[in-house]
Amino acid sequence: MTSTSNKSEQGGANSLAVGDDASDSPCIGVCTTLYDEICQGCGRTLNEVSNWVFFSQEEKDSVWKRIRADGTAMRFQRQAKESN
Repeated sequence: MTSTSNKSEQGGANSLAVGDDASDSPCIGVCTTLYDEICQGCGRTLNEVSNWVFFSQEEKDSVWKRIRADGTAMRFQRQAKESN
């Protein structure tokens, strides 16, 4: 299977480059925590990033809700640009 057909089958889901909402993790592969403990790429705390795989779905949903409400992480800036 080629990467092109794979991408079309998945609709780009789980893409770090896109940072789409279908992804389990908010990570977009831009990990930086300058001046505080919040990743500027995804909006999660260092604790949330390092323990994400151990979180229950309820905990993940809570983090997603918070970072969406805040909306300052790079992942949301990218989505806004792609929507225009």
